[in-house]
Amino acid sequence: MEVAILTIGDEVLAGDITNTNASWLASRLTDSGSTVVRILTIPDERDLIADTVGEWADAFDAVIVTGGLGGTHDDVTADAIADAFGRDLVVEDAVREDVLETVAAYRDANPETVAEHDLEIDVDAWAALPEGSRVLINPEGLCPGCVLENVYAFPGVPAELRALFRQVAGEFDGETVSTTLYTPQPEGSMVDELAGVRERFDVTVGSYPATEGQNRLKVTGTDTEIVADAVAWLRERVEIGEE
Repeated sequence: MEVAILTIGDEVLAGDITNTNASWLASRLTDSGSTVVRILTIPDERDLIADTVGEWADAFDAVIVTGGLGGTHDDVTADAIADAFGRDLVVEDAVREDVLETVAAYRDANPETVAEHDLEIDVDAWAALPEGSRVLINPEGLCPGCVLENVYAFPGVPAELRALFRQVAGEFDGETVSTTLYTPQPEGSMVDELAGVRERFDVTVGSYPATEGQNRLKVTGTDTEIVADAVAWLRERVEIGEE
């Protein structure tokens, strides 16, 4: 399963926020057997988001979009995904009720903050999602996520993203398997061995040098036996250390 990850936000591009969402998602997807084929960060620009989502939805098995959901002025992701599929934004009763309950719980837990800042929430702005999408109720925050065809949209707050992804994680199972080896050998001393394993077996091999500790070799393929044979071939030719 080929998956593309699209993160949205001017603050990510400016370096104000570290893009931990992309690395977390990529790790979970890879562990589940999917293949991450694209990771891209773009600004909060409705037309650009819509164009990218539309193009990627046609090109890949699934697209994960994170960030830009909500009811503030720069939250345009829901609008853009609706544009990409020619849909309107709608507010389902269950989603509106969940947003209302979340706001009420926050008011009850933070009465002084609410009174001091005169908190007002446009519930429909926070609850609106593309028509026909599958709603993902957010147990960690205010804004819901959704699934529209093969596009999965999550809020950008890491705790909320992770909670919503867990609701659909089983939909990203794939056939990719991998094995990681650790070696004290310098990367430059394994050039022939890494080229040789790629020539002999239908696998990819990632070599990841470390400034401290041992270097990593990650062998990945879609056939468990072939990956095991490639790993065995490397073990005979590369010094393998302890993890």
